[in-house]
Amino acid sequence: MNQKKIIKQSFQVNFDFNLIFTSKLFETDNNILVDLLSSNSTSKTKAIVVVDTGVIDSHPQLKEDIDNYFKQYNDSITLEGSVLEIPGGEQSKNDETFIQSILENINTFGIDRHSYVIAIGGGAVLDAVGFAAAIAHRGVRLIRIPTTVLSQNDSGIGVKNGINYFGKKNFAGSFAVPFAVINDDSFLSTLHERDWRSGISEAIKVALIKDYSFFEWIESKVSDLNNRDKDAMNELIYRCADLHMKHIQNSGDAFEQGSSRPLDFGHWAAHKLEQLSNFEVRHGEAVAIGIALDSTYSYLKGYLSKPELVRVLDCIIGLGFNISYHQMNEQIIKGLEEFREHLGGKLTIMLLKSLGTGFEVHEMDKNIVLESINYISSYHSKKIAI
Repeated sequence: MNQKKIIKQSFQVNFDFNLIFTSKLFETDNNILVDLLSSNSTSKTKAIVVVDTGVIDSHPQLKEDIDNYFKQYNDSITLEGSVLEIPGGEQSKNDETFIQSILENINTFGIDRHSYVIAIGGGAVLDAVGFAAAIAHRGVRLIRIPTTVLSQNDSGIGVKNGINYFGKKNFAGSFAVPFAVINDDSFLSTLHERDWRSGISEAIKVALIKDYSFFEWIESKVSDLNNRDKDAMNELIYRCADLHMKHIQNSGDAFEQGSSRPLDFGHWAAHKLEQLSNFEVRHGEAVAIGIALDSTYSYLKGYLSKPELVRVLDCIIGLGFNISYHQMNEQIIKGLEEFREHLGGKLTIMLLKSLGTGFEVHEMDKNIVLESINYISSYHSKKIAI
């Protein structure tokens, strides 16, 4: 009789990183970055910098500021080569040649596991650069510098990287913990109105499933946020980021081995809508629609009261979001199957039982989904008409 031999391996690895809030990171009297780069080295540290072209367009002096910063601290840190620019938005994740260019720079300048890749940009660029950093040498140190509301309060502060493949969002990707994340609020001042607004949807999302008082706060700050009040936005980003990071820490599933993904409330429809619109609808805008859809579904299933639903929809609309889109039709249903596949085989959708309290279901009634689409379309039309 054949005997089976087994050697069981089990180990734990602790990860930690800081999310640092500052302003004007690349002014030469701001020592946050140089302290980070030199913190684990007794010799001069090398780094390459990859920047979102949209950020360069909005901040024409940025490349010169980066050069001057590294020259100021040349005794301890070195900028290798020129700042590499890649397009912002989903283009950076749809075209693998940008990953190739980042890898070529890592190779050319000898960036190893004790060197750094510094990524500056919106969430899509951080995803793409993070993916390249994660697969080079099986992982080089990454410092993320998010430049949009969405990336500062959500996508840029987690442990996920990825690019789009086979027409599917984030099909190729990795979990990789950044060395640090730096939120510099000076980048927010030049954001287009759509980008300023877009990231607020992620704050609404996490408030609705985790923190009723935060949702109340957002409701009370609609006017301030619409008027681009800096203090209100900084507070929103801080509270949203704090809730996201605490969830990652406390969930016990930072690398999403299970099928539960509560922070993706509203995202199953959002991901599909982005694809259907050929990414004309930005991620945060799609998330706002997805939140409206799943909140309405929660109401039609009897989980959420009508006054609660009205507050959700009015808050989203009050912030300037659309809660409907002309491609919100039966095609969106395909997003459920794609989301199930993305989760790893078991469909898990977050719904609302009250404002501030989410719960999970493992199936969605497609007829009620379609009814929800019609409901939010009608609701939005009536609001616009008033």
